Amino acid sequence: MSRVGKHEVILPAGVAMSQAGNVVTLTGKTGIKNYEVPDCINFEKTEKGFLITPKETTQRGRSLWGTTQRNLSNIVKGLDKGFTLNITLVGVGYRAAVAGTKLTLQLGYSHDIVYDIPKGIEIKCEKPTAIAITGFDKQLVGSVGAQLREYRKPEPYKGKGVLRETEFIIRKEGKKK
Repeated sequence: MSRVGKHEVILPAGVAMSQAGNVVTLTGKTGIKNYEVPDCINFEKTEKGFLITPKETTQRGRSLWGTTQRNLSNIVKGLDKGFTLNITLVGVGYRAAVAGTKLTLQLGYSHDIVYDIPKGIEIKCEKPTAIAITGFDKQLVGSVGAQLREYRKPEPYKGKGVLRETEFIIRKEGKKK
């Protein structure tokens, strides 16, 4: 039995749900998101929210049970409160600035990197070395953070690069004389 899947997903006051066949549409104050429930999963509406159970006890049904529950609970949480990923720039001369729908990064290259901010994502730069990525889709927020990190991955000798706030870089010792 799935430890994650057996829990009921509770809908907060600001989130509405509608179902048409296997497609569940969730609407909140931050946006609208559709999710297609797999065929091997039952979707039952309850008083507080909805409950997910497997139709069949096959390996596929049991594995998708918890995944579907977690995906739907993340969608509900994102539509209610949203997700935020904080990124810091570590390095001399590394800075970021937002202008309209473009994020400009200076990461030690001979040119500035201009990143187009996708729809559904809001990026703020409180300080020149701090970036806050906010959105209602957890997957999109994470992928934008990963794309920004690809421009200058953290290196273990000086610790410079684009780091997530909770990330810790294990430092290596340099050359010995």
